Amino acid sequence: MPTALITGASAGLGAEFAHQLAERGADLVLVARSQDALDTLAADLRETYGVVVEALTADLVVEDDVKRVSARIAAPAHPIDLLVNNAGFGLPLHFADNDIDEEVRHLRIHVEAPMRLMHAALGTMRGRGGRIINVASVAGFISRSTYSACKQWLIGFSRWANAEYARDGVTVTAVCPGFTHTTFHERMGLEPGHEGIPEIGWLQAKDVVREGLRDAARGKAVSVPSLRYKLVVAFTKVLPSSLTARAARRGRV
Repeated sequence: MPTALITGASAGLGAEFAHQLAERGADLVLVARSQDALDTLAADLRETYGVVVEALTADLVVEDDVKRVSARIAAPAHPIDLLVNNAGFGLPLHFADNDIDEEVRHLRIHVEAPMRLMHAALGTMRGRGGRIINVASVAGFISRSTYSACKQWLIGFSRWANAEYARDGVTVTAVCPGFTHTTFHERMGLEPGHEGIPEIGWLQAKDVVREGLRDAARGKAVSVPSLRYKLVVAFTKVLPSSLTARAARRGRV
């Protein structure tokens, strides 16, 4: 059976990736900061789908923890066939008002950690084959503080890596959802229904993951789930950046 390693696996899109991959028969390595949440999810997946599930507690803003996860990815006895870089958190959009140490942690988990884990994965996947999914965001196509900048990097790097390593049998896909019903906004202190986004703008986690996995299987470099957000991305290419930046101040993707 293939083995997938998922970061940020204890909730939201990470947990949904775990369920859908386990349903397809993949063994899993789940990575998150909360041991209790990981253990609960792992037990549920084993019982429901009969797959092998490892729980690896790690905080991906801590260098030693990133090294531990990288070592697991590179372990020759139990190689990883699919890496899902999903871990992340949000900050208020007002960069100048944010604590700079929090901004650095934000940069590490959205850019440095995925880069390090991709490097470890490519070391074992090249020639053997494999897939890497980087969970980015529609915010990566617009100007929106450091969150947008981090996701722009992830999208651009995924595009390059997908072309560069296709010859080695490795695909790299940036999955770019819009607003999605998860716990992401609640962790930022926004109560459900108070995010400033109409209901039509929201996606379901199941749909985002299903479409992301499908596009990754097709070898696409960028996956934008749902027609409505494909149109949003298309508009960002023709509208003035000042206009899209003003619109982006609503809520948090």
